[in-house]
Amino acid sequence: MPTVKVNGINLYYEVSGQGHPLILIMGLRRNISWWYRQMPELSRHFTVIAFDNRGAGRSDKPVMEYSIGLFADDTAGLMNALDIKNAHVLGISMGGYIAQELAIRHPEMVRSLILGCTSPGGNRAVIMSEERMKKFTANEGLTPEEILRKDMDIYFSDDFIANQPDQVKEFIEISLRYYQPPDAFLRQFAACQKHDTVDRLHKISVPVLITAGDDDPLVPSVNSTILKELIGDAELLLYPGRRHCFFMEESKMFNSIAVQFFNAAEKA
Repeated sequence: MPTVKVNGINLYYEVSGQGHPLILIMGLRRNISWWYRQMPELSRHFTVIAFDNRGAGRSDKPVMEYSIGLFADDTAGLMNALDIKNAHVLGISMGGYIAQELAIRHPEMVRSLILGCTSPGGNRAVIMSEERMKKFTANEGLTPEEILRKDMDIYFSDDFIANQPDQVKEFIEISLRYYQPPDAFLRQFAACQKHDTVDRLHKISVPVLITAGDDDPLVPSVNSTILKELIGDAELLLYPGRRHCFFMEESKMFNSIAVQFFNAAEKA
């Protein structure tokens, strides 16, 4: 199992493909498995490095306070351990928080940046509605699969859920792999609650693409509009009618746009 010692813990990672390095940073609770619709295609164009964040998947889950800055330093440590000086970066949800911090704290390591379904945090963050939050957190007594099925409309459009049962089943099976223990989830979630790059986003000077589903109930897409305002020269692309897992539901389009964006940044 490929792991590397970073900041006192073992991080699980996978490398595939050839070309300029591309770092994939996953979100809260999830692990490498959630890149199942991205890695095969992106690996045709780049050397893709995906890993499990501290507290998730097959990486260590130390009992300590986590922070988005610590996750960013873990990412930089992994890059250093693999002798990667500079990379394109794709961060989804909490992974977008981490990608922002990485670009701010370690600017020399980031060639370009895609921020998916994410937020600047702080006093500009727009959070899930109170009604939706009650449903999202009503998990007592439910199995992990029951929780996933309950929250399916957070991840995918109604049309996808109704008409793609095989893909929904595949998503559930993949999401249950290396499922995160509750205590590790709480440590990651606490880190998310403190995320705040509002006053520092202007420091990001690399090409940035901000993208999301415009019907995302988990991280409302207005956060993407705010990110564009705070970063300045960033591009913004919203997927009509799509929700938090827009990058899965619209994987063909998303992957194509990501390849085009990163290639253009490579030539800039």
